[in-house]
Amino acid sequence: MADLLALAPHRSTTATLLAGAARERGMDVTVLPRDGLPDRPPSGTRAHYYGGPLFAASAVGSLGIALLEPADGWLDALPYAFTGRRIRCVPLSEARRAPGPLFVKPPTDKSFPAAVYADGDALRVPAGSRADPLVQVSEVVTWVKEFRLHLLDGEIRTGSQYAGFGRLDVAPLAGHADEPAVRAFAGRLVGACADSLPSGVVLDVGLMRNGDGAGEGQWAVVEANMAWFSNVYAADPARALDVVLRSAGPGAGVSARDALFLRA
Repeated sequence: MADLLALAPHRSTTATLLAGAARERGMDVTVLPRDGLPDRPPSGTRAHYYGGPLFAASAVGSLGIALLEPADGWLDALPYAFTGRRIRCVPLSEARRAPGPLFVKPPTDKSFPAAVYADGDALRVPAGSRADPLVQVSEVVTWVKEFRLHLLDGEIRTGSQYAGFGRLDVAPLAGHADEPAVRAFAGRLVGACADSLPSGVVLDVGLMRNGDGAGEGQWAVVEANMAWFSNVYAADPARALDVVLRSAGPGAGVSARDALFLRA
C-alpha cells in the first residue's frame, strides 16, 4: 500500500523539509492544485496532508483525510499549575468589554494575529469569520523562552526552541541546556492531561514571567496546535513527519480515541 503526502499550494520551509523526509522513506509527494478539487488518489493509497486549514476545508475531503486538532477550549480548561495565568475562551462581543491590557488570539487557528491590546474595544471581527467568533483572552505575560514539541502518543518525538522574549530564536531541543526542564514539565502535563489532546499534536511550552517580567519564572503551556499546520523550526523533520502523518491521515484509520478531536 502506497503512502502519499499532499501539500497545500502555499509553499514553506517546513513543507519542503517534510517533503524531503517523506521522499526519503519512500512516500509519494504532491502539491495540490490551487484551483479545483484534487483527484482522488489511486486505490490503496493512504493520503496525508500538510498545509493551512482554509485550503484543507476544500481539499482533504476528496482525499479521504481526517484532520485532528486540539479542542478550542483546551488551554483555558487546563489547571492553573500548567498555565500560570488566567485564560478565558469567550465570544468576541464579551472580550470587547474587557479592560486592558490583554492578550488575545484565536483558540486554535490563525484567523487573526495574536497580539496584546490596550483594551477589548480595540478588537475587530476577523475577515471571513462568523459574526461573534470565540477568542482566547489571557493576562499579559513575558515569555523568556518558548519551545515547540511534536508529541506522538504522549511522547516527545522531536522539538525546537523557537523564540526568546517574543523574538524568533531557533535551536534544536536535543542537547539544549533547557532540554531536561522542558521534558520534565511536558512529562507532568502529559501525565495529568494526556486524554485531552489528540495522539498527534504540537505542544508549545515556555519559561514564563508574570507582570513586569521580574522573578525567576515558571514553566507553563503556551498553546497546543495542529501538527499538520505547524512550523518545525529546528526540530528533526523526519521525526516531526511521524506526528504530521498521524494528525492528518486516512479517515478510516482514526482511532476511537482520536475521533473526539476530528476537525469538522
